[in-house]
Amino acid sequence: MVDKDSKVLVIDDDESIRKVLTLTLQDVGYQVLTAADGESGLKIFADQRPDITLTDLRMPGMDGIAVLKEIKALEPDKEVIVITAYADMDLAVEALQLKASDFITKPISTTALEVALERAQERLSLTRELREYTRLIEKRWLDTAEELAKTYQFQKNLIESSIDGIIGYDPEGKVIIFNKASEAILGYPKEVVLGKLSVDHFFPPGQYDELKEKLYNSEHGGTYRLTLYETSLVAISGQLIPAQFSGAVLHEGEEEIGSVTFFRDLREIRRLEQQFADQERLLHQDKMISLGRLAASVVHEINNPLAGVLNYARLMLKIMKKGPLTGDYQDKFSSYLNLMENETNRCSQIVSNLLAFSRKSELEFTDVTINELVEKCLMLSGHKLRLSNISLERTFQEGLPVIRGDYNQIQQCIINLIFNSIDAMPEGGKLSVTTSHSPSDRSVLIRVIDTGCGISKENLALIFEPFFTTKSEGQGLGLGLSMVDGIVERHKGNIEVTSEVGKGTTFTLKLPVKS
Repeated sequence: MVDKDSKVLVIDDDESIRKVLTLTLQDVGYQVLTAADGESGLKIFADQRPDITLTDLRMPGMDGIAVLKEIKALEPDKEVIVITAYADMDLAVEALQLKASDFITKPISTTALEVALERAQERLSLTRELREYTRLIEKRWLDTAEELAKTYQFQKNLIESSIDGIIGYDPEGKVIIFNKASEAILGYPKEVVLGKLSVDHFFPPGQYDELKEKLYNSEHGGTYRLTLYETSLVAISGQLIPAQFSGAVLHEGEEEIGSVTFFRDLREIRRLEQQFADQERLLHQDKMISLGRLAASVVHEINNPLAGVLNYARLMLKIMKKGPLTGDYQDKFSSYLNLMENETNRCSQIVSNLLAFSRKSELEFTDVTINELVEKCLMLSGHKLRLSNISLERTFQEGLPVIRGDYNQIQQCIINLIFNSIDAMPEGGKLSVTTSHSPSDRSVLIRVIDTGCGISKENLALIFEPFFTTKSEGQGLGLGLSMVDGIVERHKGNIEVTSEVGKGTTFTLKLPVKS
């Protein structure tokens, strides 16, 4: 049950989050104060001194870490819960190290918020009760049996309800307090510990002496006090458990009557740290894999026209060896030179298209005559068709309407489809290319039909996904059809595909005619 006077300060630069948190907190009974930035939040805190502050870690100006430090400097016992995104888990861990009581991640779960608030209330209550308890012990030892009984019951309830481990021990180090949380964390039954084991039993060799030394000097929270010291504890199983310690030496007058230590199990925090590190590593691996795929795809896409350039160069060398460039030799030489120029331009265009795939560069629209463009694509592909033992059949509808489009990108689409069909017929076959006009939807249709191996139903739905390919390694990694799909979509057209395994595949491009 929330005290009617309990105040919660919400600091977040996102107005919607402030509103949601305000309604949620008011609904459970808190008085809610809000601030849109760290500076104004600190002013409200200094004036109102709320018990609990919820602060976003990432804010313009003063961030949540700075807010946390300032609040802890003003009121070390006040509770601060940080709000963080999952990607900022390292900041959350840093906040916990700076004495934040807890953290919750965005999007904020009501359950997680309630749990964090309950823990904060428990710690506030525990802090107040322990402060009073310590004051009572330091002031006087109980002078009557009745007072002793009351104090014992109070101590028992207080200590046993703590979510952190509490170990109390006398000046000789013999354990006299060992709460339920200590049992759960370390695995030792209370009856095995109380009055039988010394506190140094729970530490690796030499670490208790180091802890005791810090407890008795003024460098770690003040003389006879220890604040947020990290060490390790030894569980009954022998497992080393990372833990965060606080502690105090208790006095009655000038006499030391014992010590009490509070420790928090850090295994969950360490697990989160490791999880975050693993995720960062996997993200890096994914980036490198994607980069490798892109590089392989670029090589695959450019190798084809470069192979054409090489073949034409070899043919030109053969012509030159036969004698002077006259007559038919001169015509062939010029033809091959023109084809080399086209293939070189195609390489350049492939790179441009890859950039367009990644950066969505602007299209250069001009009037395009489809039959002329398709004929050019077939001419550029002719040598590869002949080498692959593939016969060509072309059927062009005369008088097609002009379309508005990027000539080079449409050319790349058609050549990609032709080359895909060639790759699907490694043993040779037949390629049919047709053009037609569809007046009903005001489109020009380009069909590329092969008699190749076909595409399975499972793969048919994936062929336009980036990096999807059924080719072997080094034969392309699946950017071609993805680029085709993207280019057609940006021309406000569409691409359809039908296929039957063992019989072949048909690609149909639909491009809108000029208005």
